Amino acid sequence: MARINQNSLMSLEAYAKARPEFRKQAIAHKARRKIFVGDHVMLQFEDEITVRYQIQEMLRIEKTFEEEGIQDELDAYTPLLPDGSNWKATQAIEYSDVEERKLKLVELKGLERHTYIQVGTQDRVYAIADEDLPRENDEKTSAIHFLRFELDASMVAAAKAGEPIAVGVDLPAYNIHVLEIAPETQTSLVDDLK
Repeated sequence: MARINQNSLMSLEAYAKARPEFRKQAIAHKARRKIFVGDHVMLQFEDEITVRYQIQEMLRIEKTFEEEGIQDELDAYTPLLPDGSNWKATQAIEYSDVEERKLKLVELKGLERHTYIQVGTQDRVYAIADEDLPRENDEKTSAIHFLRFELDASMVAAAKAGEPIAVGVDLPAYNIHVLEIAPETQTSLVDDLK
């Protein structure tokens, strides 16, 4: 697995020059790794390209060039890199109407823990959510969560053998199952496994 560190990042000046093409490639890559579970839940599966793009963009926006600030961004985003036996995703609960979103975040409390992946006929793997900090309180969930799906060896082998990958949410208030993700998404996710 590729690793991102201060030496592998572009300087602000170099990124400004490379950004148009890198951004185009990163957005296309992210699109292949995005799964919609119904109309209101999106999973963006992270990898070296998506995380590198996020870091470079944050450094650009914040005009960060000092080592300490760069390290802060690395510390914030590199935990999203899969390590060969898991998939990591940013989950977004999306409602365009602000008032509806407020109501739904109450109704969908716990959704992140009811999000799963299933490889072929293997057991469902439920997300380990928000390991960095809680994003849910007594009243509601957050619109953004960071998820890890930890796979055992048989699940990795099944995914590599081309078994279909399903995703879903089984929260009573949002119960949706996607039987099989797109082939290009599956290929990209399998590339994360060792």
